[in-house]
Amino acid sequence: MSANIKQTSISFSVLRSAATLVCLLPSLVLAQTTSAWKAIDSGVTVELRGLSVVNKDVAWASGAKGTVLRTVDGQHWVAMHIAGAEKLDFRDIQGFDAKTAIAMSAGPGKASTLYKTTDGGASWALLKVNGDETGFWDAMDFWDKDRGIVFGDPVNGSFQVLVTSDGGLTWTNPVKDAQQLAALPNEGAFAASGTCISVLGTQEVWFVTGSAAKSRVFHSRDGGKTWSASSTEVPAGAPPKGLFSVSVAKNGRGFAVGGDYQQAKGAGLNAMSSDDGGKTWQATPALPQGFMSVVAKVPGSASFVVGGLAGSGVTKDFGKTWQVLGDTPLNALGFADRKHGWAVGPKGLVMQYAGDSL
Repeated sequence: MSANIKQTSISFSVLRSAATLVCLLPSLVLAQTTSAWKAIDSGVTVELRGLSVVNKDVAWASGAKGTVLRTVDGQHWVAMHIAGAEKLDFRDIQGFDAKTAIAMSAGPGKASTLYKTTDGGASWALLKVNGDETGFWDAMDFWDKDRGIVFGDPVNGSFQVLVTSDGGLTWTNPVKDAQQLAALPNEGAFAASGTCISVLGTQEVWFVTGSAAKSRVFHSRDGGKTWSASSTEVPAGAPPKGLFSVSVAKNGRGFAVGGDYQQAKGAGLNAMSSDDGGKTWQATPALPQGFMSVVAKVPGSASFVVGGLAGSGVTKDFGKTWQVLGDTPLNALGFADRKHGWAVGPKGLVMQYAGDSL
């Protein structure tokens, strides 16, 4: 969507009443802590929304004005700019190692692009430009260094999906039946953190939507060829409302988070959980209360970390209890393991995880 995150939101059935939320909230045990994040000088002041954590030493980040950042020592970040892309907004980035990464810009039509570097950002090759004037890419993800998927707002009434099997050199539409990706009136996705689409294993992929009458989670088990959709209770019905991020683990447990982008500390339902691989979703309010733009599984643990303009928090018991990690507004976060993670956000914000083991 455009605007600050993109102006296409998912519409999902108007959320449960406030009374229902009040009943749910007491089940959350909040452990308040001092901030678990340490701010790092990024050297830039632009909005950062893309983040890819490769390992405890290597991570990539991206943002507005053609900006890309990289760390190779887990401490210091170096900014770079993609030549000819100074006006593009790189909302997502996928790092494969210290030298290789693909950056995705979001915007209407030709403002949605894919660039790749294989020399640590010294040079970038333009891989693909969105050829549809009505298209708007939201996010991408990769099963491995060769196989990946790009997801975008509806074109001719259906969400746009493209896949690659050669590291991004070529892209094709794998969808067998476009009707399976048919959008509701005004439905769209949010290019807010590069995590509105998420892959697992070698074939599975999910994406989430908003802005329409209800928020939805789409799921494919065969690499994007066929799809099913599930409605959720997270309120939509307006451009800034819906689900913004999704993450599912190998054991079938996962979270989808969101809320109202214009109400950072809003009281509406901001998270759903699934324990059956995304077939069904249950209301599971996350803390801190408010808008969440990203959820990430912590490798090597049962923990899920959420973040957004309301701050950040973690659950180690699948939503039964939550610990607030900090109140600094952020856009995206990711972890290499239980002790090493990063977060990015407004005005060039880069933070390193400095809390207890997750």
